[in-house]
Amino acid sequence: MLYDQDLLSIQEVRQMIKKAKVAAKKMSQFSQMQIDTIVEQMVKAAVAHAEELAKLAVEETGFGVYKDKVTKNYFASKILHDYIKDMKTVGVIHEDKEKKLLEIAVPVGVVAGLIPSTNPTSTAIYKCIIAMKSANSIILSPHPSARGVISKTCEILTRAAKEAGAPDDVFQCMSMPTLQGTRELMKNVDLILATGGKDMVKAAYSSGVPALGVGPGNVPAFIEKSADIKKAVERILVSKTFDNGVICASEQAVVTEDCIKDTVRTELIAQGAYFLDEEEAQKVGKVIMKTGGKLNAAIVGKSANAIAKIAGLSLSQEVRVLIYEEKGVGINYPFSIEKLSPVLAFYVEKDWVSACERCIEILEFGGIGHSLVIHSQDESIIREFALKKPASRILVNTPSTHGAIGATTHLAPALTLGCGAIGGSATSDNVTPLHLINIKHTAYGVKEAYEVEGIPKKSEEIDLEALTEKVMEILKNLK
Repeated sequence: MLYDQDLLSIQEVRQMIKKAKVAAKKMSQFSQMQIDTIVEQMVKAAVAHAEELAKLAVEETGFGVYKDKVTKNYFASKILHDYIKDMKTVGVIHEDKEKKLLEIAVPVGVVAGLIPSTNPTSTAIYKCIIAMKSANSIILSPHPSARGVISKTCEILTRAAKEAGAPDDVFQCMSMPTLQGTRELMKNVDLILATGGKDMVKAAYSSGVPALGVGPGNVPAFIEKSADIKKAVERILVSKTFDNGVICASEQAVVTEDCIKDTVRTELIAQGAYFLDEEEAQKVGKVIMKTGGKLNAAIVGKSANAIAKIAGLSLSQEVRVLIYEEKGVGINYPFSIEKLSPVLAFYVEKDWVSACERCIEILEFGGIGHSLVIHSQDESIIREFALKKPASRILVNTPSTHGAIGATTHLAPALTLGCGAIGGSATSDNVTPLHLINIKHTAYGVKEAYEVEGIPKKSEEIDLEALTEKVMEILKNLK
């Protein structure tokens, strides 16, 4: 049954799609220089408003940490731009004169950008910039709880783009985001960029339209005995507390070896982690997981102290992360799920081989294909993890949050992280403007058909009479 709000949302989307198609057609005629000029002005606007948008995001959603959201806005604009500014995305993007091949970029057209409440402004900035860089128009479908700040972000970027020469309606944002309206959007665009909850990403892939979606990230962090333990713990806690853990690439569990467990535990406590006892863990576990095994949205993006208060605990203000030595992985072990908050599971295994298996178990419980981080100085073990783990990003000696998105590694800067086929995603890459274009291949002939190996050359005449006699002799012998 469709309600009035659904009908209005569908009507709005249909009008937006018409306008976006006109804008996309105009954009397809732009030169690389025109596109790059517009992108540069968008980046300047995003940087100028980074603090304002971060403040609005925290106020509207109640998620995360203001200063970290400022950092994410800079990342989604300035750092992204540093990576893509010289990228060829319009016209001839590659030519091989020796092989006589041309690669020509063709924009996909109209993109649907699904924007989550956890990273609303940074994701909107990132998606609009990569859409513009690839000469596409984009319609944003905001999470209802972040509609205001996502709309504001779209307005800022639209104004900057138009002043630099972009056509009208190149960026649009749904003012009445409903499930039915978003479904209508996804059915009628050329490509979907889906960042959000598992159900929304699944809906994107079920729409019948090409989609690039992000799966959940139940990321394990393995501290191997050769690691610099102090540095490893520092990286994990910096990552886990960044914006209160709302980035899907943040660590969800620490896995270590029995021979170093006491050292790791001591270091975690020294750097601000609080190990819950059994009674405390029971209380926190009840607020982590709702009936049916789903994450309780009330703890998402909240501080460790705020979550402790929800659970009825009173802790010192110095506590940065809540951690519990979990007994297993699965629906009966609430600390083993993706928590999107400064809460960690802690696992101790007899050796790195057992730790390897535990990491796979964690990934398979809601994080398959996403990311894994290993802290180690043993290259043979690092290589083994890289070869065996079902993750698209194997991060080494780096904070997982920052490493996976390309802030502390040389991965492409991105806020849409593919999980590969194993994770139900169409790509295992960090999504860039190159994922939003099709490539038209122009190939010149370099040999004649008769020159292809295995095909008789023109000069080689076939003796049909001799061939017929041979066939008849074979048939005779068969009788």
